[in-house]
Amino acid sequence: MSTPNLDPAEIARFDGFAARWWDPDGEMRALHAMNPVRLAYIDRHCALAGRRVLDVGCGGGILAEAMAGLGAEVTGIDASAEALAVARSHAVATGVQVRYEEATAEAWAETHAGSYAAVTCMELLEHVPDPAGLVAACARLAAPGGWVFFSTINRTWMARALAIGAAEHLLGLVPRGTHRHDRFVRPSELAAWGRAAGLDAVDVTGVVFDPLAWRFREAACVEVNYMAAFRREAAA
Repeated sequence: MSTPNLDPAEIARFDGFAARWWDPDGEMRALHAMNPVRLAYIDRHCALAGRRVLDVGCGGGILAEAMAGLGAEVTGIDASAEALAVARSHAVATGVQVRYEEATAEAWAETHAGSYAAVTCMELLEHVPDPAGLVAACARLAAPGGWVFFSTINRTWMARALAIGAAEHLLGLVPRGTHRHDRFVRPSELAAWGRAAGLDAVDVTGVVFDPLAWRFREAACVEVNYMAAFRREAAA
């Protein structure tokens, strides 16, 4: 059997604060603040209502629930049992219909290849040992002509200063030690992995944080956070 594409230390870190996943002032405050931007970006490219969607690395379900709220049929997968327990509990409390399963994208693709109109993989590439393998798995999960969305952090000096120095140490947007600069992903690398997996790049858009308004917004600058939209090649 192949080694699962996950880092046990990363799983343990996120397990440690899973119970506070839905606290907008807790360790996941950055995801709460970023979620409206991510949701709008995905829905603009691929209208979610009525679509079958897979959220890879769903964690406690922030994005998964939001997509379901727009009418998507959502399945969320994650390697963290603790985060999934929180996601299931929150979905019951809110009445949102989301299916949650403990799995990696690679394992899920073995039985669900080509099953989804859209696959989202947000803030996960920088936390796995083999991001190219994760991109390939997401591509396999998308139906022909389907969409695949990623969001991650660029490997630049600015990202080191802002995503680690400012976000972790000055502003406390994310817990210290959340990110490693060597695991950040350049847009050119992501595009190459996508091409190798049969994905066509459609768009790359930056995401910047406004500390005065305390919110994220889309921007032309991709030097730190960015989102990318791909489409799987249609069947011949």
